[in-house]
Amino acid sequence: MSPSIAARYESRPAAAQARAKEPELNSHVQGRVAAAGQRVPQVFWCPDLISTRDLGPLGVDAVLHLAAVMKERPEEFRRALIGRQMVMFFEKPSLRTRLTFESGMMSLGGSAMFVDQRHERLDARETLSDVAHNLERWVDVIVLRTFSQQTIDGMAEHARVPVINALSDLEHPCQALADYFTLQDRFGDVRDRCLAYVGDGNNVAHSLLLTCACLGSAIRVATPRGYEPNAEIVAVAQEIAQETGAVIELLNDAHEAVVGADAIYTDAWASMGQESEADSRAKIFPPYQVNSTLMAEAAPHAVFMHCLPAHRGQEVTDEVIDSPQSLVFEQAENRLHVQKAILYLLLGGGDRLPARSAHV
Repeated sequence: MSPSIAARYESRPAAAQARAKEPELNSHVQGRVAAAGQRVPQVFWCPDLISTRDLGPLGVDAVLHLAAVMKERPEEFRRALIGRQMVMFFEKPSLRTRLTFESGMMSLGGSAMFVDQRHERLDARETLSDVAHNLERWVDVIVLRTFSQQTIDGMAEHARVPVINALSDLEHPCQALADYFTLQDRFGDVRDRCLAYVGDGNNVAHSLLLTCACLGSAIRVATPRGYEPNAEIVAVAQEIAQETGAVIELLNDAHEAVVGADAIYTDAWASMGQESEADSRAKIFPPYQVNSTLMAEAAPHAVFMHCLPAHRGQEVTDEVIDSPQSLVFEQAENRLHVQKAILYLLLGGGDRLPARSAHV
């Protein structure tokens, strides 16, 4: 993590950043009665979702509560974002993220546009600020799936419309929110549940740490030495945990991590962009494979989780991922509901935002 990214975690309180980005961002929904009940804020204080840190405990609760309402009563939200437009720029391949954002936006009455950015980085032809000042005049929300967190940070800095992190090298906030929504579906209150994550301390692990901390839950992260989560992300999660009562443990032994756990989670040993490391990682990570032996050490009711795509026979065996304990497709489905809630909250769920000039 660069120093500038680390500084953002300390200096970007949600309310202050909302004021800096757009003082009247959601002013048109003040006084509105939220369709999803009293726990959904009438005016959402978060201008972007570029990190789970932007939401904080109250924002995470609002997203998950609204997602539950939208999942149960989707028909009530079919015109919630009518006339709104979303653009997605993806530098990496995608199945679940792209389709759940597109389907979610259209099911809320909005429209979605996709730009395949796999052939070059988003800022290869012109500066991010120039791209941002164009986009803010055409669309209502920007969704980015990038190699670098700095690309998302830069877009959010310059664009006067909401920016959503749909995956970067540092975080995957939409995925972790859907994962904890899935755990709530299965167990109810997650504050007395423990998630064991085994494998690479990557972007998904980072977002799981932050989301767990916001919810006051418990998480154990077990990685090989040298592959631990980013220290600054861990520090932020621990700071939040002091307020919420969450329990965070970092380990190097997969067996120690899963003992008595309610859920076991893993991800690819080599993430997108790390293909050159695949062979070396394949020699290091086998002790972290989730197989029937490892699952047997968790609680009897334990579930298996994976953000997909899975490399069967590497981080997880067929026997586990295809078992009744597996929630991988529930996780995939819940991406839709959680991202609908994020879009609704960031866009106000009301009339189209007034035109905003990049030069004001």
